[in-house]
Amino acid sequence: MKRLFWIASFLCAALIMSSQLYAQQKEGYDEGGQGGQPQNSPTSNTESTQVRDGAYDRNSLKEKKILQYDHLREADIFWEKRVWRVIDTRQKMNLPFVYPKRPFIQVMLDVINQHPDDAKIFMDDEFKQRVTLKDIQSQLGSVDTVQVYDPDKDEYIQKIVTNDFNWMNVSLFRLKEDWIFDEESASMVARIMGIGPIMDVIDENGNYRGQKAMFWAYYPDFRQFFINEEVFSPTNDAMRLTWEDIFEMRLFGSYIMKASNIQDRRIQEYATGRDALLESEKIKKEIFEKEHNMWSY
Repeated sequence: MKRLFWIASFLCAALIMSSQLYAQQKEGYDEGGQGGQPQNSPTSNTESTQVRDGAYDRNSLKEKKILQYDHLREADIFWEKRVWRVIDTRQKMNLPFVYPKRPFIQVMLDVINQHPDDAKIFMDDEFKQRVTLKDIQSQLGSVDTVQVYDPDKDEYIQKIVTNDFNWMNVSLFRLKEDWIFDEESASMVARIMGIGPIMDVIDENGNYRGQKAMFWAYYPDFRQFFINEEVFSPTNDAMRLTWEDIFEMRLFGSYIMKASNIQDRRIQEYATGRDALLESEKIKKEIFEKEHNMWSY
């Protein structure tokens, strides 16, 4: 009897240990690299983490691929309108654009730096003058001359100080897009062509001097990289969208600043304040009604 008892006890202990080991493997504690170390999280940006920052490995983000646009034939294009929009990051819906840990302007700069040949940027919204990240380095920081006390000489000397780029100076983004009615699919199609970050210009005394476009990114080239850059979700960290999702699903707030016209004028050149806002809404309504009026009953 004692012999049978010890044999049964040994089998029970072995069964419990094997089940615990299987559970640990299921949870991913032994699915990392050598020595059972967890893999780095694919959400890390510039520096790789020493341990996995999360309860599980995130692989879906780096495996996502863009969906190619439907082919548009010129013969099927019945109507087209080009508009320029402004995304104001101060709006509540656009707060992900200025997420402190990963603002959208930093995402764009990282893509340009890591893929200089594929991610094309230009100085104008007509994409005629191509530039590189080196060409716009002067806009990413400022150089000041300050008075510094030198204890060896017992006097103040001039010293040149380089200030880092402040992403908070970029509060607006412009979009250049085409609205097209495709007869083949009988639907209105929106295609974003370019994204231009707008930076506040601050002089050496800290005074606001206006705004200027840093560059224009050719959006069709950036799509393949935006699909792997996630956006902060305030409701569910497990179901985060990507920047490609944000633009293609149009999950942002904006207003129209210009539509193609014979005088090539912006709205602010002939309307201000409330009138400018009403003009922007009028253009939106015209585009919506254009698609609706294409249908015949």
